[in-house]
This record gives sequence, structure tokens and C-alpha cells, in this order.
Amino acid sequence: MRILLVEDDTGTSTYIIKNLIGHGHQVDHAVDGIQGQQLAGTQPYDVLIVDRMLPKQDGLTLIGKLRASRNKTPVLILSALADVNDRIDGLRAGADDYLIKPFAFAELLARLDALNRRRDNDTGATRLSVGPLELDLLSRVVTRDGIIIELLPREFRLLEYLMRNADQVITRAMLLENVWDYHFDPQTNVIDVHISRLRGKIDKGFEPPMLLTVRGAGYRLKNPA
Repeated sequence: MRILLVEDDTGTSTYIIKNLIGHGHQVDHAVDGIQGQQLAGTQPYDVLIVDRMLPKQDGLTLIGKLRASRNKTPVLILSALADVNDRIDGLRAGADDYLIKPFAFAELLARLDALNRRRDNDTGATRLSVGPLELDLLSRVVTRDGIIIELLPREFRLLEYLMRNADQVITRAMLLENVWDYHFDPQTNVIDVHISRLRGKIDKGFEPPMLLTVRGAGYRLKNPA
């Protein structure tokens, strides 16, 4: 991926750039909101990482201007502002995801991969396929091996998100933010309940199991192929 990092903290930016390059990504770096806007508006990027508290122009203003100019590049906000309202403000400003500092680099990388995959999948296709599992976005029909699986609306949304990010580790926080829109406390067991119900519907009676729990990390929808 080609990534633009808009971050004024030297320690944070050095850490992120070093690790992203180590994972084979290309990274450009802007140290303030104005420079970030100029680069994002003139160069093609797969994903933007934007801090909220920036010199010259704050991150939300930067994102708002990009969206107003029809720039659809996925944006991940990286911020120490951790209140639910702060996160909601970030998403409403046009960000696609929000990660709180301090953070684990593995989660940052997983979120960037998810955003990039979402961008690749967001091409007007009306069907998603992961191995024998198929989801029709228009008819709202899900099948595995040609057998129709009845899902409730929230289960359908959960499966859609997992399918768009197949073979990636998806954390509970990512599900909370992208499927539940922050309406639940992170400590609630609502995610576990829905994962269990969804697993019972898409895996029970089929082989091999596709919806896996990654201990200590989250969940992964595995393509049997």
C-alpha cells in the first residue's frame, strides 16, 4: 500500500513509518494539516492515517476538506482523544475508522489492511463470495454450498463486514466500531453472542469451519480454499 501519514509527533511518526516500511509499504509523511491536505489532494494514496491534533489545520478540518473535494481515499484517524463523542465526531467528519493512542502496531496494520480491502471491494459489486459462502447485497440472501442461510439484520451486517475482510484478523474494537457504531460498551458480550449465533448458522452442518476465534486477538473468516 501507498500510505500518507499526517502526524506531528516525531516519536509516533518514526515508529509508524519504520514498521510500515518494514512490512513492505510505501509511506509519505506530512507534519501538519496543510501539508497533509496538499499531499492528499495531489498524490494517489491507498490509505491516509491522520492525527486529530495537528498544527496549522486540525485533522477533522483536513478530512472534511478532502471529502468536500470528492476525495474518497479511506482515512484512519489516530488520536489520543478517546471519548465516544470524539470518535463519533471523527467518523461524522468523513473518517472511515478511528484508532486510539496508545495502540498496538498489529492492530493498526490490521485496520489499514481492512480499509484497503474495503476500498478494493467497494466497486459497485452486489455479491460477495468467500469460498463456498455467498452473500447477495440486493436480495439479502446468504448461501453456503448453495444452501440458503437465514440471518437476522445484525447478523447479515456482521457477516458482510467479515466477508469484506476475509482472512484478516478482525478485533472486537473493529467490530464494535464498524458493525455496532459505538452504541455498546466495549466490555459487553453482545459481540460474542452474535459471533456465536452467526457461527452456528454458517458453520453448523458444514465442513470445514470458516468463522474462527483468534485467541487474544479477535476473529477471522477463513476461506477454505
